[in-house]
Amino acid sequence: MGNWYKSGAPWIWLTAGAVSISLIAVLGLLLLIAGRGLSYFWPSPVYEWQLQNKQGTSVLIGQLYDRETLSAARLADAGMVSDTADSAPQSLTRYLVKTGNRERVGLDFRWINGSDIISRTAPAALAQIERSKNGNFYGYPVALVLDGKTISLAKDKAHTLAPDSAEPEHALSAKSTTTSLSRQAFRHAVAQQVARAVSLNQQAQRLQQQDIGAINYQLEQLRLQQRRDELNGHLSEERLAELEVTKEQLNSRYQLLEQQFFSLRQAAGQDKLIVRDMLGDNVSLPLSQVLAVTYPNTLSWLEKLKLWGKGMLGFVTDDPREANTEGGVFPAIFGTVFMVLLMAVIVTPFGVIAAIYLHEYAGNGPITRMIRIAVINLAGVPSIVYGVFGLGFFVYMLGGSLDQLFYPEALPSPTFGSPGVLWSALTLAILTLPVVIVSTEEGLSRIPSAVRHGSLALGATKAETLWRIVIPMASPAIMTGLILAVARAAGEVAPLMLVGVVKLAPTLPVDLNFPFVHLERKFMHLGFHIYDVGFQSPNVEAARPLVYATSFLLVSVIVALNLTAITVRNHLREKYRALEH
Repeated sequence: MGNWYKSGAPWIWLTAGAVSISLIAVLGLLLLIAGRGLSYFWPSPVYEWQLQNKQGTSVLIGQLYDRETLSAARLADAGMVSDTADSAPQSLTRYLVKTGNRERVGLDFRWINGSDIISRTAPAALAQIERSKNGNFYGYPVALVLDGKTISLAKDKAHTLAPDSAEPEHALSAKSTTTSLSRQAFRHAVAQQVARAVSLNQQAQRLQQQDIGAINYQLEQLRLQQRRDELNGHLSEERLAELEVTKEQLNSRYQLLEQQFFSLRQAAGQDKLIVRDMLGDNVSLPLSQVLAVTYPNTLSWLEKLKLWGKGMLGFVTDDPREANTEGGVFPAIFGTVFMVLLMAVIVTPFGVIAAIYLHEYAGNGPITRMIRIAVINLAGVPSIVYGVFGLGFFVYMLGGSLDQLFYPEALPSPTFGSPGVLWSALTLAILTLPVVIVSTEEGLSRIPSAVRHGSLALGATKAETLWRIVIPMASPAIMTGLILAVARAAGEVAPLMLVGVVKLAPTLPVDLNFPFVHLERKFMHLGFHIYDVGFQSPNVEAARPLVYATSFLLVSVIVALNLTAITVRNHLREKYRALEH
């Protein structure tokens, strides 16, 4: 035993065990995030519960989200039973149900006690209606109102149309004001009308964001140009008339586009879907607010898989809705990737130049050692300190100076004197600069001196030796530093809250308006989105699955960025491997 201890084997097993536990913990965390996040998009059954309690009997419709078993002590503390009653249960199971229908029943989540449940069924006719406002609606679709005419779901199949003989909307409407369809034909008609309304809404949204947005941008630029000419003393009568003519042309085009926009919105909102809810009332839902109607209780496994993939795609490509608790996270993905790439472009040359100077030119004197210690200590500064520094130096001092020099016509509204994506990238570049410097300097130190001496002996200057020999051989180490910097920057949130990130950004930093890249704009970030949805959302239960989904997406984005950098690093390592021998 003593010899085994002295051989060092216990330390090997100890370190191997620590590494294994760490890997298992990381893998378990990733699996938890992936499982909770990806399951959010899987279609769940919609149940109808028959309940009976002290208030009487009632019906509840919704999706089962969670369940928990409470002990007798917790039941008594919660006031659900009397702690002195002999018949008090020792435990109770209760269920968290997403009831939706927010405008009808208040909060769209409700706990129900297992002892109150008389029955639970999953009727095939129950539908889950995804809406652009007020969240999901659950109920039985019973009719469509199209241009004042009603298409209802037939109660007697003997008087319904066959599914294959389902007629177009205009044909049905022309025959009578009320038409009955079989269940399948009715669902087909609902799907058609919902797709039509969604298409019209998308056309209206594109018109608003692209064409109308471009005219608003040009009108604002004209206003700034007029103010700029006024400040410079160039605003003559002829110049003012020229600007007015351009403004009139833009306003005329704006009015035409506005008419098209309202026409699309009116066409999308003229039809309605009638749904019977759990209170037994027929509720009219404008089709302009309906995004999809699904019947989860009748879906096959393949259809559920298709809906799951569609939900995942929508989460990645759509804009957020309902205070970020619904919809997608595309602006946050774009903002995160754009900011990280901008940060990488800024930090890489600064870090590499600093490392080359410290290793190749500065020598190893006391000042150099002090600088190295300072660089290493910078890596330990809390990130929020960098945020405060970025807000004070970049935003207020540098950005305010740029506004005074180059954008006086926009004042007092700041252009670069407010938080934006450029200042966020610069702040994170300073935060990650020590990582790039240390990694690059370590890469430079691994290059044998004989390589440098050989190059100099052949007549190359020191600059040529650095550019053609040393830097290419150190490029894998530079890429390693960049990988670490990207991983650190993509996960940072605290400094960004001060220098550029916002809850909801109306426009992206890149669009079709000149100069196409707008570095002064605020942006959305996946890390801040997780914080906002998880801790600032008014509807915590609805937001909890989104926290897992967004966390999984953030990890995926970081892994994708790192894999890209690792691929480049491995390519460079293979390319310059011959120089090492």
